Parts: sequence; structure tokens; C-alpha cells
Amino acid sequence: MSEKKSESAPEKPTSEEPEIPYEAARDELIGIVTRLESGGISLAETMKLWERGEKLADICQTWLDGARARIGAARSEAEDSRA
Repeated sequence: MSEKKSESAPEKPTSEEPEIPYEAARDELIGIVTRLESGGISLAETMKLWERGEKLADICQTWLDGARARIGAARSEAEDSRA
């Protein structure tokens, strides 16, 4: 039963995936990069933004890695069903 639930469940983060959606993390990261590139902010603020940017980049990478794994699993299942 739990197998069917997980297959039909909407795309929700697993315990390994972050709470923030990929698109939200990406958009916030773009804003941070824009602010950092524009300059005119203190070193302390620069470091704070950089640290947040690193965290957001990790979140985006986690989502992308998860998507890649799911695509790979789906391809394997499709190949197995053809064999």
C-alpha cells in the first residue's frame, strides 16, 4: 500500500529534500547574486548574503540531484518493463 501512495503522491520533499521549493530558492539566490554584484554594501552584509547564497545553492543542488535520481529510476523501471 505505501508503495502506491508514494507513486501517486504529489511532488513533496522527502526527509532528504529541503522544505523550501526549488523555484523559491533559485529566485532568492538570483536576488542575492544581483545585490552582491551591484556592490555598495558593507563587508558584514556581503558575508551574510554570501552565506545565505551558499545555503540556497545547496538547496537547489539537492532538488536537482533528487530530480535526476527520480528520472534515472523511472528510466530503469521503463527499461525493466520492456525486457
